[in-house]
Amino acid sequence: MSEQQPLVVKLGGTLLESEQALNALFSTLKAFIDDSGRPLLLVHGGGVLVDNQLKAMGLTSTKKNGLRVTPFEQIPVIAGALAGTANKLLLAQAIAHEIPSVGLCLGDGGLCRVSQLDPELGAVGQIEGGDAALVSSLLAGSFLPIVSSIGITFDGKLMNVNADQAATAIAEILDADLVMLSDVSGILDGEGQLIAHLSEADAQQLMEQNVIKDGMAVKVKAALKATKTLGKPVAVGSWRHPEQLLSLLAGESGYGTRISH
Repeated sequence: MSEQQPLVVKLGGTLLESEQALNALFSTLKAFIDDSGRPLLLVHGGGVLVDNQLKAMGLTSTKKNGLRVTPFEQIPVIAGALAGTANKLLLAQAIAHEIPSVGLCLGDGGLCRVSQLDPELGAVGQIEGGDAALVSSLLAGSFLPIVSSIGITFDGKLMNVNADQAATAIAEILDADLVMLSDVSGILDGEGQLIAHLSEADAQQLMEQNVIKDGMAVKVKAALKATKTLGKPVAVGSWRHPEQLLSLLAGESGYGTRISH
């Protein structure tokens, strides 16, 4: 096993709806693991699957400040979609690409401490670092941990955690590099152009101008938190271009947006 720093990759967006996209992504991840030998951990949400499941059950969903309002009566459905279906779809792809993997949630091994964020949001979790022992042992054994963004409070309640915030917390626990992958090529300015490098001051200005808003604002705030804690940039890019993904994962400039403190 390489002694290099672990790499945490957050997966999001509509990726889980496309078997072709998943296949391309995991082919790239397999090549990255084989070539670099770096310990790799995936963190994922699955908002599209959650939306589809809620709709199929005749339930509606709203968001507040980029976070999904999660009534406690809906958390079994959301946990099933994220820790169940989404997690196992990703695990199946890893197995198909001969990557030894383990499916987890934020509560396994006490990985992250989770508490209720805001009563108005319902079963939405605020996340803090926890115990890296289980995940570190898996990484040392050359396993790929695939972690869903479902957390568990100290008194045993399931919580829906924003996956960007979950990825940030896990990167901090492991002192890892962090790459966030979504539908878009990176952070875009008011003209829709890719921003190659984004500082905290520029990010604050774009959020005040409502250019960066909703879910992207949550992502950028999580990335900025990670840059401060880890003392290194966080990359935001797209899973849509696997041919660019190796360069993004390797930390090369010219791909995605690099967010720095």
